[in-house]
Amino acid sequence: MMNMRYLILFGTFGLCNLAAADTVQMMLDEYRQQGATDVKAQSAERLWTTEHTPGKGGQLRSCATCHGDDPRQPGKHVRTGKVIAPMAVSVNSKRFSDVKKIRKWFKRNCKWTLGRECSAQEQADILVWLNSQ
Repeated sequence: MMNMRYLILFGTFGLCNLAAADTVQMMLDEYRQQGATDVKAQSAERLWTTEHTPGKGGQLRSCATCHGDDPRQPGKHVRTGKVIAPMAVSVNSKRFSDVKKIRKWFKRNCKWTLGRECSAQEQADILVWLNSQ
């Protein structure tokens, strides 16, 4: 009976990873249709740590401000103190399995961090980088 539980548990994780992989590929295809080319994880890593001023009197922010330098570790929202689950797919297999959530959080976080929406190229780069972590 115990072996069956492990089999079901590991099978579930495998399905989550497959679902996330399919979703990531679908999003990358969408970003390419919007003009993203030559997706580079290195560009995303720079974007992740580069500080931006998102508007008048805004404090310097980067993705790492809330998510931390290592996306495999939990983050903490700088204003609310809310713990943020790791962004890396290797640690959080459900992270990129829902298209609506991906769109919602890219839009919200890019506006908060950069003062604008991320381009299709930036989103593709970040998605590939986080998926590789």
